[in-house]
Amino acid sequence: MGKDKAQRANKGAGRDPGGFIALPWSVVDCPAYRLLSHPARTLLIEFARQYVKNNNGRLLATNKYLFPRGWKSSDVIQRAKNELIKYGFIYETVKGCRPNKASWYAITWQNLDKHNNYDAGVFEGWREARSSYTKLSHLKIKELIPSKGTNSTVIEPSDGVMKSFPTLPNGAISDTFNQSLTPSDGDHLEIPSKHYLIERSM
Repeated sequence: MGKDKAQRANKGAGRDPGGFIALPWSVVDCPAYRLLSHPARTLLIEFARQYVKNNNGRLLATNKYLFPRGWKSSDVIQRAKNELIKYGFIYETVKGCRPNKASWYAITWQNLDKHNNYDAGVFEGWREARSSYTKLSHLKIKELIPSKGTNSTVIEPSDGVMKSFPTLPNGAISDTFNQSLTPSDGDHLEIPSKHYLIERSM
């Protein structure tokens, strides 16, 4: 036993002193975690930070606790909390109410610690809530696509392709080809030469 203690002490000697957050790889590698917003991921760390062996089920997400830790908006906290409940990372054990009763929560990758002040039915619901983030493995991350979809348009001039050709200001040059390619006085092969006319006259 003495040797095992020494090995554990040496293993922890490389980090700063104090406790640490135990966040299993099964939590951060699951499909449900990838669907969380950044505020929800940050709030999950806040819940994990509060857990100390025997208080799972009495974790808080109140403004009084979170604002001193850098949170600025109760609306952001509420949305992040709803995400964590939806995807099975936390479980509500006590429903809070005004003016001064806070909601309590448990992280679902740890066992629920017993307490007499939980709401009725909490232990029955816990059977389904335990590790429920792993039961959402069917969730898929939607691929990002342009708002108009893919392959819906072709890059081309605004008037389309091959609808018209550039023309000169006075029209296409097709008129030039329609004219006869002969001198103004006629075809030289059809007009007798002057020598031929002189010989005929003699």
